[in-house]
Amino acid sequence: MAELIPAPFPDLLRRMLREYEREGKVFDLPARKFWHGAPDLDTSVLFHGRRAASPLGPAAGPQDQMAQNVVLAWLAGSRILELKTVQVNDRLVIPRPCIDATTVGYNVEWSQELRLEQSLREYVAGSMLVDVLKHTNLLGQPSDVLKQDTILDMSVGYDLAGVRSPPVRGWIESMKDARVEVEARRREITPDLARLRDLEFTTALSDQITLSTFHGCPAGEIEGIVRFLLTEMDVHVTVKLNPTLLGREAVDGLLHDVLGYHEVRTRPQDFDKDLQWGQALEMTDRLSELARARGRRFQVKFSNTLVVENHRPFFPASEAVMYLSGEPLHVLTLNLVGKYRRARPEVPISFSAGVDARNYPDCAALGFTPITTCTDLLRPGGYGRLSKYAENLEERMRGLGVRRLGDYVVKAGGQGEAAVERVAPEGPLRAALLASVRSGTVDLGGILTEAGQAALYDELVHVAALLNTPVLVEKATRDPRYRAEANRKPPRKIGSRLWLFDCVNCDKCVPVCPNDANFVYETSVLRRAYESYRYEKGAVNAVPAGLFEVKKQHQIANFQDFCNECGNCDTFCPEDGGPYIEKPRFFGSLEAWKALPGRDGFFAERADSIDAIWARIRGVEYHLEIDRTLDRGLFTDGVLQLEVRHSERRVVAASAREGAAEGRVLDFAAYLNMALAVDGVLDTRRANPVNAPYL
Repeated sequence: MAELIPAPFPDLLRRMLREYEREGKVFDLPARKFWHGAPDLDTSVLFHGRRAASPLGPAAGPQDQMAQNVVLAWLAGSRILELKTVQVNDRLVIPRPCIDATTVGYNVEWSQELRLEQSLREYVAGSMLVDVLKHTNLLGQPSDVLKQDTILDMSVGYDLAGVRSPPVRGWIESMKDARVEVEARRREITPDLARLRDLEFTTALSDQITLSTFHGCPAGEIEGIVRFLLTEMDVHVTVKLNPTLLGREAVDGLLHDVLGYHEVRTRPQDFDKDLQWGQALEMTDRLSELARARGRRFQVKFSNTLVVENHRPFFPASEAVMYLSGEPLHVLTLNLVGKYRRARPEVPISFSAGVDARNYPDCAALGFTPITTCTDLLRPGGYGRLSKYAENLEERMRGLGVRRLGDYVVKAGGQGEAAVERVAPEGPLRAALLASVRSGTVDLGGILTEAGQAALYDELVHVAALLNTPVLVEKATRDPRYRAEANRKPPRKIGSRLWLFDCVNCDKCVPVCPNDANFVYETSVLRRAYESYRYEKGAVNAVPAGLFEVKKQHQIANFQDFCNECGNCDTFCPEDGGPYIEKPRFFGSLEAWKALPGRDGFFAERADSIDAIWARIRGVEYHLEIDRTLDRGLFTDGVLQLEVRHSERRVVAASAREGAAEGRVLDFAAYLNMALAVDGVLDTRRANPVNAPYL
């Protein structure tokens, strides 16, 4: 199994700054996709008492596991980032591929793929990189820093013993006070960026946790974990609950009869073993009271994924179940929200299920905080899709004549007048509020403040969200876009197959990778008949070999250290084979390259005027060292060696090591592959994870 290997902090920092200066992008996200925040609108929310510039962010998943994920999510508009779930068992073996976003969304991946100490370093590094972005004013907002207010939300799981274990307890404490880790990263900042060493980096990364409980976790276990977190760890807690709370009859009715996903099959045991409805309500009451007594906050999140039978050939047959997300889960979870709000209207809710740019404004109208997304960001555009979320909400707000998110909640669902009548007693204040709701310029907070009733504002917004709930749940349930017939068409394949160089150059594989593992580089166009070299009778002689051709300058490569082989880039690539499999696979270190001897790939490095590249091609290992000053390359398989005029791709001398076997052949095509690849990826005119140390 491929293991993620985080990049050194200085490499990420240097690449982030240089890539933006030279190319107007950061980690391959173009500046046109950055979220700046509308200066005339206030989309901020309070989450566990802290302010965030918007309720939007990634769910605990593939979009927020590594430092570059945090940066990409933040630049695109995320202001509440639910970091990927960590647990004491941090050496999981996860099937590959593990993500199937072909139509709706399925996965067999859960929890972090990094060690606990790596997760801490990555979250600290991500936070520090965001601090640098704020300091350098990359978003260009000198007058409104409130648009940058950001919350990191920890996520832990999955059982009480694991959460109480010393490694997880220590990890949580280090997130609450990350001074040691921040100072360690500060010392790594290189002299060329020394101006950043004295920044006041955030050290209190998070004092809140979203608890991810695994499917089938007993009620007592869930409550025990939350009690431990509220009391001994002294953090705010959100507990993520499962869609099984709707009951199997309701879930199957929605999936099959309403939405038409007849192929999706639930299992009775998953409903029988999971948290039951009555238990959830009783637990909510007890934990809400405990949180109040401790001066902490407690809320619930809807929802986790839905466990279903593995009925598709995408995942290994060894996986009996998979986890449903995307469009059908959106409808299921909204119906669960409706059921829960009827029973416990006072409990705050965060939401994650099939959120996308089209339904995000409606989710905001339901008063959810935060609103997290995952499956949609696995589709073409990746993190860049987030900017449309904000644009759609801002357009709706302006269309309703509101400037504040709370006013939007009151007016967006058509229940504003009813909400006012419930909250404000009959009289001049109610009349003023009703007039504002009916007008084209709404300012409910201003009216309440002027009347000395500012405290009523939050209640008014909450009541409006409750009244909006049945309306918007029904709207989503009836919407054809969530039905099976609208979500059956897989991404188009064109019948051709990938190989090491050249492809259709759609570049879809770059943004659909959550970790920015796939990248673009430029190389030379080359077409030539070439000769390989055979050792015979004590001499190395040229022998005809074939035609080598690279038709395009624009090429794709894969950075193995960032690639967990989830398979998502293969899903959306129009060609067969998978970019993460067929394209040049670069490792971040020679040690990483050596650690996977059965896997083809490259490691390239630069030192002064020398470029070097190690390669494994069809299982054969090669080494090429290039002196750029002398334009000389030495290419070898460890037995035969060629001296090459590198710029001309021309052999000037050939030799063999003593004891070379008769008839041994050195494939010159391997040199051509390596030469084009190393020249391209180490070219610092275009940033990528391979050349980041040299930018």
